[in-house]
Amino acid sequence: MHSDFSLFATITMAILMAFVSGFIARKLGVPAMVGYLIAGMAIGPFTPGFVGDTHAAGQLAEMGVVFMMFGVGLHFSLKDLWSVRKIALPGATLQMFLSTLCGFVLSQFWGWSVSAGLVLGIAISIASTVVLLRGLSDNGLLSTNYGKVAVGWLVLEDLATVAILVLLPTLVNGGANPIEGIGVALLKTAIFVAIMLFVGARLMPWLLTQIAHTRSQELFILAVVTVALGTAFAAYELFGVSLALGAFLAGVVVSESDVSHQVGAQVTPFRDVFSVIFFVSVGMLVNPSNIVSNAGPILLLTFLIIIGKTIITLGLGLILPASGRTLIVVAAGLSQIGEFSFIVGQAGVALGLLSQDQYGLILASSVFSILVNPLMFRAIPLIEKMMKTIPALWQRMEHGAPIPQPFHQGIEGHVVVVGYGRVGKHIGQVMQYLKLPYMVVELDAVHASHLQQSGIPTLFGDAANSEILTHCHLDHARALVVTVPNESTAEMVVAAGRDLAPNLPIIARAGTESGVRRLATLGAQHVIHPELEGGLEVVRHTLTTLGYPTGQIQPYVDKVRSDAYDRTLEEEQKASILDQLMHTAKGIEIGWHPITEGSPVINQSLAEANIRSHVGASVIALIRDHKMIPNPKSETRFQEGDLVGLIGSEHELSIAGELLNPSRNNVSNPN
Repeated sequence: MHSDFSLFATITMAILMAFVSGFIARKLGVPAMVGYLIAGMAIGPFTPGFVGDTHAAGQLAEMGVVFMMFGVGLHFSLKDLWSVRKIALPGATLQMFLSTLCGFVLSQFWGWSVSAGLVLGIAISIASTVVLLRGLSDNGLLSTNYGKVAVGWLVLEDLATVAILVLLPTLVNGGANPIEGIGVALLKTAIFVAIMLFVGARLMPWLLTQIAHTRSQELFILAVVTVALGTAFAAYELFGVSLALGAFLAGVVVSESDVSHQVGAQVTPFRDVFSVIFFVSVGMLVNPSNIVSNAGPILLLTFLIIIGKTIITLGLGLILPASGRTLIVVAAGLSQIGEFSFIVGQAGVALGLLSQDQYGLILASSVFSILVNPLMFRAIPLIEKMMKTIPALWQRMEHGAPIPQPFHQGIEGHVVVVGYGRVGKHIGQVMQYLKLPYMVVELDAVHASHLQQSGIPTLFGDAANSEILTHCHLDHARALVVTVPNESTAEMVVAAGRDLAPNLPIIARAGTESGVRRLATLGAQHVIHPELEGGLEVVRHTLTTLGYPTGQIQPYVDKVRSDAYDRTLEEEQKASILDQLMHTAKGIEIGWHPITEGSPVINQSLAEANIRSHVGASVIALIRDHKMIPNPKSETRFQEGDLVGLIGSEHELSIAGELLNPSRNNVSNPN
């Protein structure tokens, strides 16, 4: 293949292999991330067959980091970062220092040089942004207080990385002043942050708002991509700030604008595609033969990354003002390394501080730590349970203000509502009125935060593209209601819900008639087509206005609805039913009237009142104490407060109302 097509071929094969491997991984019950990493190894330079361009894949992976951090910034305000400073600032600093020290000590046992040991220690102290965010999102923790602490912690690690990357060259150039280098880096970072907060905070929202008013979706998408990539590139080229940090601050600034929700929706596809390429690019760097030949050191280093960093983070809970569960969540999220570790390692190789084989150990350990990370999140309840068996330790870790336990722990007999827009809100209000427990899954971070603050159990995340449904306890739920307007999203949620809970009743919203059939095929017992239902209501009111009786309109409406949902009614049948309706006798109605104080029928039996002989309408039902009495017997006596159902003409029902409710109509007893 011509070299001109290497980028195209790499992207195509990366996406194709990621799709195949990710699908197989999900079928085997493991995270799709595992499949993406294996896909990278399959098209990497160390395995037979197609070989992708690792350099091009690495640059595409950087775009994944940029879009991911931009999305985080949209959901993470400076107020959030400031609110967790007392935990994140000392925690990130101490954790990086202790992890670096442990990595350095391990390298000395292997006989590495001091400079190589420092690079190794620094590399394993920095967690992957992409992996952390995916883990928090999949487990419904991203918008919780735990998630905010973890993200704030990671942002501060990113800031420290800026200084670290400046410091590394001083390990080679002995005459350089590391303090001066760090000072310059921090000054440039401060200038960039100030420009973003005071200039960007006004310019970017204004620009996006102006673009939105052009009513051109293409221009708006281009503007969003320009803001994300352009800010990250300017931060890196002009201020020496990492691409990730520049994109994060761009997202924070845009989050204050009126179009932040639309921006978030437009950037999601870019984030998802490029984050997949990120994991593929990591897999491409792994040499399977090196893993086999260096199995011992790799496993030891992986153990330090996963278990060692976890113990260090949990140990910091003894001095940090945070709850025990907060530190457990942070420890689970940070027990891996990724893209920033690669940057540090690559800088070490470029400066001659690390050999390629030593860098290979970091890469291989990173892959294993990423593979294990989903299990660390699943182990959170177990770790918490084990720590509580040591009361003195747990009490010490709870010395800070405890953050409330997640609402979804142990919930059962509830209704899960996916999407809390206009339709979902109505369902939630009914659940509250009936005092039925329910849980919401909402993609909009701001909306999810407001729901949580108002006491509504809410998980933030994309139910169609994450593990979040596994935390909704569908096996203990009473029903799953999918109200999202996007039909493809609804289909994915219904399919996932049916897999997780085969016997769970699922009610879904469809946008088209073909969508009704697809959702039903995927496992939804009840599918609602809002456009059809609205159209039927228009038909109902139109025919009622034209004088056709309600009792005759309903059969037609029911038949049309049956046709749309069940596809069992032919067009000729519909036309025949409507024709019968148009030629039927008019004037027969069913009405309900209350018996109020002063009605002459109170305490009379149906036979004594003889309503039919007086007004012409017949009594067909009675509602008393919220119970229906159909076809009441002649000896049944009327009571004040009864609701009487009658059938007759409009005039007859009007006279009956005057008889049963004289306080409103002031009509004398016809007897």
